[in-house]
Order: sequence, then structure tokens, then C-alpha cells
Amino acid sequence: MKGFYFLTAVAMFALLNVVTYAQTIEETMHVPVIVHKTDGSQFTQQLILTVVRSEFSKSSPFILLLHGRPESPVRFAVMGQVRYPVNAEYFVSKGFVVLIPTRVGYGLTGGPDVEYTGECYAKDSQRGMIPIVDETQQILTYFKNMPYVDTSRGLVFGESFGGVGAIALGSSGLQAIKGAINISGGDGGSLDHLEQPCQPDRLKATFASYGKSNQIATLWMYSLNDRFWGVDHPRAWFSAFVKAGGNGEFASLPADKNNGHYIFTRNTEAWHPAFEAFIHKLNF
Repeated sequence: MKGFYFLTAVAMFALLNVVTYAQTIEETMHVPVIVHKTDGSQFTQQLILTVVRSEFSKSSPFILLLHGRPESPVRFAVMGQVRYPVNAEYFVSKGFVVLIPTRVGYGLTGGPDVEYTGECYAKDSQRGMIPIVDETQQILTYFKNMPYVDTSRGLVFGESFGGVGAIALGSSGLQAIKGAINISGGDGGSLDHLEQPCQPDRLKATFASYGKSNQIATLWMYSLNDRFWGVDHPRAWFSAFVKAGGNGEFASLPADKNNGHYIFTRNTEAWHPAFEAFIHKLNF
């Protein structure tokens, strides 16, 4: 009988774990955002937002995921709805409600390319960050009365072009964001000029400007074989940010296949240790 009760207890424990995992919820929401254009005009756009959470989430901290920017405008539409299913499941397992906006100008959200930062010879990365900050503020306001998420406490995690956006948000003074994570972040990279991004010194100055106003912890993660930025540029950008007063730590990630720029989705376990150490320091 003791063996029977033991096996029953083990079976029940396994069942409960299966049920808990199976009750992760993914929803699609249409969030109206007001977008301000550089000429002073504005328009309203329905932004497509993926929300991933546990059914048992109750006033849980959020993590906002910022996608990158395709190299070719032709690929904007084929982005569809940004979901990051594997990474979203991982973040939910760490206790977060995951908010993934398909930002204005991209995929199913569509609309004008408000994040355009100019041709290679005249890159102005900071210009492309303004809509990201603006949309994030409105997204968090939209979720303010949702019982499953605590919009006063969360993180922003950006990949590639979204990584620059994460650092921009970390320096925006938005009180809800307690930490910013940049993985493979940059602007102006191309397969046509590997490891030689457009105007890297201008981006360096942009990061320095964010360092001056930064008030939260930031984590910068780059693969050793990121073919868009190379090894030296990311460290120079990080150094400029810190020297200007920014609070940050840099984590070198292993080389990944033919181009570590895509390590966020292609080798998720490579960045988990640095991320988990970071959120532990922030008491998440």
C-alpha cells in the first residue's frame, strides 16, 4: 500500500506540472497608439501585440520584447505577427507576463516606417528610437488595469535594432522599467558589408547620450561572431555609454554558427546564464 500511495503521489505531481505548463496563454491584442511624425503631424495606428502569460499570473512583472529591423524593406510585411514563442515560454517560466509589440511600420501592424534612420552615409539612430519610446509608454498605459500584470515594474529586452531601443527606453525616465537588456543591438548592419556597420561613431555618440541620462541597470550581450557589428564596435558602444555615466554590464556570448547576430533565437541557452544573473540582482 505504501508503494501504491507513493506512485499515486508521483503521478499527481507529474500531472500538476503538465497542467501548469499547458495553461500558458497567448493572446493577440489590438492596441491603438498615437504616433508622432518628425514633421510634427500625428496619426493613430492599431498596433498588433502578442501577450504571453501563465493562467495563474496575478499582478506579475512584465517583460517587453522589442524585435529587430529587417535589412530589406521588402521583408517588413513578411514579418507577420512577432511572437518569439520559445523565448516567450522561457520568460513566462521566470514569472513574467510577456508583451511583444509588432511595432508601427512592421508586419501585420503596418503603417509608415516611422523608425527609419536614414541612408548608410547619414545614419541617425536616435531618430528611430523616439517612436519606440512613445509606443511603449502607450502600451503600458493600455495594460494599467489588467489584473494579471504589474505595469509599474518590469524589464525591456531588445534584439538587434530593438536592442538600441531597449537602451533608449532605459534612459527615457520611464519609471516602470527597472532594467534594460540589449542583445546584439545596433543599427546600420548589412550582409553586404559584414562587420562594418554604417556610421558606427554616430551610434557610439548616441549610446553616450543615453549614458548621460541612464538611471537603471542595463545588460549588453553580444556574440563573438556577430557578423553585423564585429567584436570591437559593440565594446566601443558600451564603453561610451558607461563613460558618459551609464550603469551597465557587458557579457560576451559564444560564437554561434555562421553569424552570432541571431543568437537570441538560435541559441537561447547561451544567454540564459547572464540574463538570470542580471534579474537576480534586480530581485525579479
